[in-house]
Amino acid sequence: MDSTTLKRQAAELAADLVESGTVVGLGVGSTAIFAVYRLAERLRQGDLRDIVGVPCSIATADAAQQLGIPLTTLDEHPVVDVTIDGADEVDPALNLIKGGGGALLREKIVAQASRREIIVVDESKLSPALCTRFALPVEVTPFGAGAQARFLQSLGAQVTWRRDSRGDLFHTDQGNLILDCAFGPLDDPAALADRLAGRAGIVEHGLFIGLTTDLIVAGAHGVRHVTRG
Repeated sequence: MDSTTLKRQAAELAADLVESGTVVGLGVGSTAIFAVYRLAERLRQGDLRDIVGVPCSIATADAAQQLGIPLTTLDEHPVVDVTIDGADEVDPALNLIKGGGGALLREKIVAQASRREIIVVDESKLSPALCTRFALPVEVTPFGAGAQARFLQSLGAQVTWRRDSRGDLFHTDQGNLILDCAFGPLDDPAALADRLAGRAGIVEHGLFIGLTTDLIVAGAHGVRHVTRG
């Protein structure tokens, strides 16, 4: 099966775990959007009722509204029952790199507010160590962005300024910039996360440490569901 089919299988299994009457975090990216489609389908069929969604990006909010999913905010519902989101890379401890779609700040805010964080991926996203296959996105303020790039380089990263389809600097939904940082395989991602969190001008980073409760992986031999021990 191709990767699109695998992504759809993982996302639809996650969406089928959502119960009526819950607050649902709606993730970002090519895998998570299949969960949004499936939730909308369940609502139309009457199999699912009385849910509200907290979107992790403007694009996800637009898609959910078009599909008829009622939306809310964390101000109205500060606790999210379950979030379904994707990931760019997953290590054996279920730590993640996220931010390929540029929404890492909102995704982490929603993840930290969630009782259950279900990550849906195809098996190509599994890795022995984070940053083996995917650079770490780091969201920085436009003011002083060059200083943050130099700081990240001093930590050993090869830094690339993310650009949009027109070749202009990419801006997040909050108007910040993203530096994609190739560190190479990380022996201690939690230590790097702490180091980045202490730096003024770094708004957020794509290391999601200890937030995943469930991982649903679709591969050539089927779909498997792993929970944090």
